[in-house]
Amino acid sequence: MASPSCASTLAWSPAFSSTSSRPPAERRLTTSRRAPSLVIVAQGKVKKYRQVILTEDIEEVGNKGDTLKVRAGFYRNFLLPKGKAQLLTPEVLKEMQLEQERIEAERKRVKEEAQQLARVFETIGAFKVPRKGGKGKQIFGSVTAQDLVDIIKAQLNRDVDKRLVTVPEIREVGEYVAEIKLHPDVTAQVRLNVYAK
Repeated sequence: MASPSCASTLAWSPAFSSTSSRPPAERRLTTSRRAPSLVIVAQGKVKKYRQVILTEDIEEVGNKGDTLKVRAGFYRNFLLPKGKAQLLTPEVLKEMQLEQERIEAERKRVKEEAQQLARVFETIGAFKVPRKGGKGKQIFGSVTAQDLVDIIKAQLNRDVDKRLVTVPEIREVGEYVAEIKLHPDVTAQVRLNVYAK
């Protein structure tokens, strides 16, 4: 609050007074001659969500090529700086669709190769597995997935991962069926003929 002595030193101008000595017409003219005041235009609402396409797999968020609606802060602070997503634009969408088509064609080609290999395994007949014999039909040791992989390599000259081979427990002479998982959708049935030497 100003002190009374300070109030007396302030200059007072009648131009700002509501009861001016000028006639009302002149007052209106002076008010209209003022410089235009600063006009403030409010911005529109800030977008809280963004449509993005993921460029790589993110745990608990989505897989590569998925279109997601994510919070703007999550996109701005995490996805964009690490290069894990792009804003959804028509150009990016078209590019991602072409990439998806290429990946799908590759998956189809791999599956067809696996089906062809499965047909080869099933038409060959039984693979002969020699084992040292014991009493009756018993054999010493057992037939393992590695044994089957070695036989396939020797007879067909094809490499098969032993982790993909499922062999039943074989402890006797006879015919058995083993499975080779060549693709998530393709499993080949391979016959084994175990005999004692």
